[in-house]
Amino acid sequence: MADQLAKDIIAKIKAHAEPGGEEITTNTELTSLGIHSLELTEIIFDLEEQYGIEIEMNTVDAWSNLKNVGDMVEAVRALIAKKPD
Repeated sequence: MADQLAKDIIAKIKAHAEPGGEEITTNTELTSLGIHSLELTEIIFDLEEQYGIEIEMNTVDAWSNLKNVGDMVEAVRALIAKKPD
C-alpha cells in the first residue's frame, strides 16, 4: 500500500504519462509510461514546488538514477527528511 507521498507523486506522474496505460505503482518503470525528459523535468519542478525541496540533478542524471516510480518517491522522501525545519 502506497503512503500519501507515493500517492501524490503517482498522481503527478499520471498527469504526464501516456493515457490508457496500466495502473501506476511504485514498481512501474518510468520509461514504460512514455515519460520523456521534458515531462520528467516538469514533474521534478512540481515536486520541488510542492514540497519546498531542491532536486539537484539534470535530466540526464535523473534518467540514469530514477528507474521506477519508487526510486522517485524515495529520492523525494530523502530530500524532505533533510529539509531544515
